[in-house]
Amino acid sequence: GREGNPPSPPRRKMVRQDKNKYNAKKYRLIVRFTNRKVICQIAYATIRGDMVVCQATSSELTKYGIPAGHKNYAAAYATGLLVARRVLKQFGLDEKFAGKEELDGEDYHVEDEETEQRPFKCILDVGLQTTTVGHRMWGALKGAVDGGLHIPHSNRKFPGYKPAEEKGQDPEYDAEAHKEKLFGMHVKEYMETMAEEDPTKYEAHFSKYIEADIDADKMEDMYTEAFDKIKEEPEYEPTEKKGITHTRGEGGQITSSDGTEHVRNAKITLEQRREKVARKIAAAQAKMMEDDE
Repeated sequence: GREGNPPSPPRRKMVRQDKNKYNAKKYRLIVRFTNRKVICQIAYATIRGDMVVCQATSSELTKYGIPAGHKNYAAAYATGLLVARRVLKQFGLDEKFAGKEELDGEDYHVEDEETEQRPFKCILDVGLQTTTVGHRMWGALKGAVDGGLHIPHSNRKFPGYKPAEEKGQDPEYDAEAHKEKLFGMHVKEYMETMAEEDPTKYEAHFSKYIEADIDADKMEDMYTEAFDKIKEEPEYEPTEKKGITHTRGEGGQITSSDGTEHVRNAKITLEQRREKVARKIAAAQAKMMEDDE
């Protein structure tokens, strides 16, 4: 870890590099979910800590035409696809490894294709998340794989996978079921049932989609267009600074140029804090003396 504490066993296993590889970088695809978004990073480990080479978050999906739902399965897939295309472009490999043409949930392994150069390889880093079947992290993994990264994986945990019922039988993988998740069909169904059963709740719940004029029928097209746009222009565009200035007044009052006001305590030095505490103690003692008298 970066704080100097020993790494956990899964991290140790992921980060360890063989000595005969002479310190070649070992890349990881880091997938994390917050309460509002998905974060995908490509990083390698050094003694000083992890070095992040490339990052994509699902907050960026707004510019690709996905206004909300930034932490569902389809958003995870889009973010995985985005980080893959972005890192390949960064290393100048985006034309050699164009990734999967048709995004249909079918198995795809870039390493199986005949190419002059070996594909960019990284391993999935899931952190403390439980690797259950159908978890959103597999959406991000599938996105990165379809985007042309070589990530060792199998389809055993993907939605649409059915293990063999009896010994000797082959397991089934229903790519169509996986594709439905990738294109947000589960959200579409939810929208349809809620719109019928409780229109008021529907308006509040899916307000961002309604604002962007997207209803259940437009969901699939929205994701299809977003995926195409990600492939066309995966570069990161920094958001423009709003240029708000803050002026501090008396008693920690802060006035901002956009008309808002906040109260923030000013930082004081250790000496000042000690004097303040000593004054408080002296005042309390004086008060106790008065009360005793």
